[in-house]
Amino acid sequence: MNPTVRRILFAVALPIVLLAAWWILSDSSTSVYNPPLRSILTALGTTWFTGANGRSLIIKDVLPSLGRLLFGYLVALVVGVALGIAIGLSRRLRAYTEPVLEFFRAIPPPVMVPVLMLFLGLGTPMRIFVIATGCLWPILLNTIEGVRGIDPVLRDTARAYRLGRIATLRSLILRGASPQIVTGGRQALSIGIILMVVSEMFSARDGLGFTIIQFQRTFSIPEMWSGVIILGVIGVALSLVFRAVADAALGWYRGYQRSQHGGA
Repeated sequence: MNPTVRRILFAVALPIVLLAAWWILSDSSTSVYNPPLRSILTALGTTWFTGANGRSLIIKDVLPSLGRLLFGYLVALVVGVALGIAIGLSRRLRAYTEPVLEFFRAIPPPVMVPVLMLFLGLGTPMRIFVIATGCLWPILLNTIEGVRGIDPVLRDTARAYRLGRIATLRSLILRGASPQIVTGGRQALSIGIILMVVSEMFSARDGLGFTIIQFQRTFSIPEMWSGVIILGVIGVALSLVFRAVADAALGWYRGYQRSQHGGA
């Protein structure tokens, strides 16, 4: 069997088994809180893709949520990498900032949502800021560790060849720290999805998290479960996109690892 086909079959086998088990176990359910899966899937189509008034909730609520997630994530990525490189290259700066970084890292990001609401209000800026601040820490801390982990011999070699600052930053620092930056970016993406939903659950008037809570409060349980499924599908899709981008960016690193392990 083709290796690619085999990997795809392995990846989809467990979700299919879980969905089949859910379908069978819930098929005869009369519970309001645990409706049959067929009712949830019916609600998923009519609620999210058609809409009660012909307006799809995918366009009305999901796309704006994804826009805020993307913007907040990109802000965190740019700020986290820039600060991480600066702190990672300077021992003195690292000594000054380490206590503060450890303090903020210990605070769970959802705890900051009520505090930020006091200063930024209830609108889109608050939600983007919540996502950006939550995503910042894993990117920042991993970037610092990535820069610190660059082989000193490579830095000395760059100095010996008199590479300029821009060339050293691009060819040595960014490239050498990129595996750690990607690790931080992957952790930040999961945190960003959580904060996207949490920030919308508090006091928003639109968005995926707001809509799921509204369905729960009005006892539209199949619609609520369909929103949870939409959220899971978004998480899987974003993870696949991130993996594709990371594989493209770290092609040199994968080849290096294979060579170290005696591969082709």
